[in-house]
Amino acid sequence: MTVDGAAAEAVDAVWRIESARIVAGVARIVRDVGLAEELAGDALVAALEQWPESGVPKNPGAWLMAIAKRRAIDLIRRKETYQRKLAEMGHELEIDGDSVEDDVEAILEDTIEDDLLRLVFTACHPVITMDARVTLTLKLLGGLKTDEIARAFLAPEATIAQRIVRAKRNLAKAEVGFEVPAGPELLDRLGSVLEVVYLIYNEGYSATAGDDWMRPALCNEAMRLGRLLAGLMPDEPEVHGLLALMELQSSRANARVGPDGEPVLLLEQDRRRWDRLLINRGLAGLERAWALDKPPGPYLIQAAIAACHARAADPDDTDWTQIASLYAVLAQLVPSPVIELNRAVAISMAFGPDQGLEAVDALADEPSLKDYHLLPSVRGDLLFKLGRLDEARKEFERAAGLTRNERERTLLLERAAAC
Repeated sequence: MTVDGAAAEAVDAVWRIESARIVAGVARIVRDVGLAEELAGDALVAALEQWPESGVPKNPGAWLMAIAKRRAIDLIRRKETYQRKLAEMGHELEIDGDSVEDDVEAILEDTIEDDLLRLVFTACHPVITMDARVTLTLKLLGGLKTDEIARAFLAPEATIAQRIVRAKRNLAKAEVGFEVPAGPELLDRLGSVLEVVYLIYNEGYSATAGDDWMRPALCNEAMRLGRLLAGLMPDEPEVHGLLALMELQSSRANARVGPDGEPVLLLEQDRRRWDRLLINRGLAGLERAWALDKPPGPYLIQAAIAACHARAADPDDTDWTQIASLYAVLAQLVPSPVIELNRAVAISMAFGPDQGLEAVDALADEPSLKDYHLLPSVRGDLLFKLGRLDEARKEFERAAGLTRNERERTLLLERAAAC
């Protein structure tokens, strides 16, 4: 099938933004996440076939949703379980006649804002492994490709692909309900849900691939989910901690990108462009979390780190000693080479680049960081500060070869040239 380039780009752009809602809306009809994704994919194919001739609709997301829902309804009509499916939705609908689509549409429009949350909790069901829950939800909620998820997990792409297939198969086999759990089960599944939301946010905040440094739509979607969770579980400090963390990080969004879309690093940002509303919301959320007087979790600690940056009107005012201490606490809660790398940066800022380099070099043989571009990037920065320019240039070039984000690659090559 030959597809007009402009139409294909439009379809891809819409899919990035709308795929999660489409899958969630269809899943509410068919009660099967894997099947819902297939039907949403059918709608995508229909768009690729029709939009080059008919043009992109005024509301392309609604067009895709309508096609996917229609095919879901047609599928249910062909199954003997149609009446049972309708009963599960809690409504008596007419099997014959044209009223079915209208009735289903009305039902879904009343609850569409909750469907994404249902999709998260369904994909995070304990019938599948923790890694599979996070991977599947990231794909469905974020509309990310398998290779992008693999990048986020620092894992082989084939592993992620297999994980997704097994997850959907196991959910279907267990006939997992498309619903938000209640009681103790809700608390049990919260950890994986928060992890999923934050991974979606991170993919938006620092895109792993492509031409854009950021994908604001993903950040906004993650924060929306975070606010839904905060309303659902107001007594859980980690929920407030995650939301505060995302808001504090998003407050820098305008200053993170230059006039031509180039990345602007934290210490070089014009802090007057930081969003004070988001900062105030994040700090208030952080206070709510601490006021619950429960042991802090990893998201609350990360929010506290982000707050150290947000409170500093000038980079020189940043309390790097406090940040290094908070990273040490975080490393105890969730041991991770990436956290240790961040702690090394804080150590370098608090105590000098020589101590930071020593901490970075301790991670040199860590297998999960072998192809992680930020390891040579950080090392190059510390070597540059120590005046070891030839070594720094090699590290920046190595980092540029590892990143798949074009904006970041350009920045790293410019830093290499500056050496």
